[in-house]
Amino acid sequence: MGEEKYMQRCIQLAKNGRCNTTPNPVVGAVIVCNGKIIGEGYHAKYGAPHAEVNAINSVKDKSLLKKSTLYVSLEPCSHYGKTPPCADLIIKKQIPKIIIGCQDPFTEVAGRGIKKLRDAGRDVTVGLCENDCKNLIKPFIIFNTLRRPYITLKWAESSDGYIDAVRSSGSPTILSTDLTSMLVHKKRAEADAIMVGTQTARLDNPFLTVRNWYGQNPTRIVIDRNLSLKRSLHLFDGSVHSLVFTSANCPEEKNIEYITLDFEKNILPQILNILYKKKLQLLFVEGGSVLLQSFINSGLWDEIFIEKSHKELGTGVKSPEMIDKISHSTQKHFGVPILHYINEKIENNTPK
Repeated sequence: MGEEKYMQRCIQLAKNGRCNTTPNPVVGAVIVCNGKIIGEGYHAKYGAPHAEVNAINSVKDKSLLKKSTLYVSLEPCSHYGKTPPCADLIIKKQIPKIIIGCQDPFTEVAGRGIKKLRDAGRDVTVGLCENDCKNLIKPFIIFNTLRRPYITLKWAESSDGYIDAVRSSGSPTILSTDLTSMLVHKKRAEADAIMVGTQTARLDNPFLTVRNWYGQNPTRIVIDRNLSLKRSLHLFDGSVHSLVFTSANCPEEKNIEYITLDFEKNILPQILNILYKKKLQLLFVEGGSVLLQSFINSGLWDEIFIEKSHKELGTGVKSPEMIDKISHSTQKHFGVPILHYINEKIENNTPK
């Protein structure tokens, strides 16, 4: 394993920051002296100290820093944001060697941190476990290179390919188990925004909040072209910041923002552009078949999770269909198969 074990530890640490760091990426850092880890840290929360700072602060004997190696999963920042530049602190502490997993795609950094360290005479290596480090921050990379949120689609379907019974009212057909529902709430906690269409909002009256996991509620998004949804729905209770995309003009309400779209054109690029400007980096789509299919047909998705229920419905609302032959993996969670698709077309065309 050699040096790779230290970078894998950085990646392991970084994952502890999920749910709390966006729009910043998750980052982990490890400090090694004479083959022993003497300090480690991760970026725990947006606006809080970065991984490198936490790792340096965790070292008890600061004199060891002058003969140590810093491993970090992402290029140290070189600009003033919510916190001072990490590259400056590394230079100040006289850490002689820095090994970086991958370069930062953010335009304010994008190689400047590496240059600053090298200009200060530091020995800098870039690219250790690079693919693993890039996969760790894939949403951050998509957001900063494609200028749109990272899009995850999710639905549960019956064993014969239906997501619900045909209905005009009443409760939705429950296809998830209590345990797989917990996993959905985990993904909600990791997302910045969660989206449904008009029909799902009307029939299911969802809360779209995090209840079966620890974490903050994502921004709720609903499409309501003609403002036909009842204001008594949970989405309009004002408890969570919500965006309503519509064609009509409507005054603002408590914690509810109405945004006008041009419905004569494709609304998805319009929505994604607005979410990008609002710095909503991870979009989780839990809508009905029509909304999910529109994302698939437009090629606007990065990951898809399909929970395959053991239940059979016989008839109902058909599940969305993949329009391209894309390979997938099947994971089992609590005995339930979950199909996982990755949009390789976007992945392969994302700037490296």
